[in-house]
Amino acid sequence: MNITLKQLRAFLAVAETGSFTRAGDRLHLTQSATSGLIRELERELGVRLFHRTTRRVDLTDAGRDFEVSVGRLLSGLDRSVADIGALAARERGRLSVAAPPLLAGTLLPTLIATFLDRYPGIEVALHDLSTDRIVRRVNAGDVDCGIGTFSPDAEGLARTPLISDALMLFCPRDHALSRRRRTGWAEIASLPVIALTPDSGIRTLVDRTFAGIGAEPALAYEVTQITTAIAMVEAGLGVSVLPSFARTVGRRYRVDTCAISGPAVTREIELVHAAGRSPSPAVQAFSELAVELCRAGNFLDR
Repeated sequence: MNITLKQLRAFLAVAETGSFTRAGDRLHLTQSATSGLIRELERELGVRLFHRTTRRVDLTDAGRDFEVSVGRLLSGLDRSVADIGALAARERGRLSVAAPPLLAGTLLPTLIATFLDRYPGIEVALHDLSTDRIVRRVNAGDVDCGIGTFSPDAEGLARTPLISDALMLFCPRDHALSRRRRTGWAEIASLPVIALTPDSGIRTLVDRTFAGIGAEPALAYEVTQITTAIAMVEAGLGVSVLPSFARTVGRRYRVDTCAISGPAVTREIELVHAAGRSPSPAVQAFSELAVELCRAGNFLDR
């Protein structure tokens, strides 16, 4: 059976107007073209849909039953097409984003608020997760995209670079280094260091840098959360090497920051989605906005 949408729309138009001519006007077709579509449809179905007279076209019993079914079918199809159009136009949809706690509490709130202001019809969900869980959930399709610093070895990710984030020293306000603009890794190694736990990507980067200069830091404490490390720095229990994004958190505490050189160490913050799958219009819009705002350079100083 080969029934077309054009035939079905012609059938509904004739059923509603009771005239091949008026139906043709509605569909921008001639009377003969409309009549031809109905004949083709009746031939495919093997039943007569209309009683034809010189003055009127009326539905048969089979035609009345068919009108109900076709009406539901085309109404549902039109809604689906409208929904897809709204998604493509970024007027509707859902977006699920994952980020590690630091970025979820610094970069993401402004980014999401700006996104919702531009695209109020899109719902956004934020998940604050560890980096390894972000990779797994993006690859599994549980979240639409993730923002963070990801290992070059992480597979299955399509990456969009956003911004570079430098490692900095966080020290108490009354510390000797609080009056300095810059320090070195060797000097930090001689101080009690409050480090993140070894499963942290930041800790891996810090350890690799110390090893690169042949230094072994004096670890005073190991903690999981950046806010914990900053609070311990404020209490005078040591210093900590953390990303510059943590300055936003650090402003709530009596701590100062100092740039680190010899070498300066940066990490790339990226937006990722599953490779091999086209991003949805919502993901594409979110990615474009993230690039735009990060290039404006107003996040690291918030």
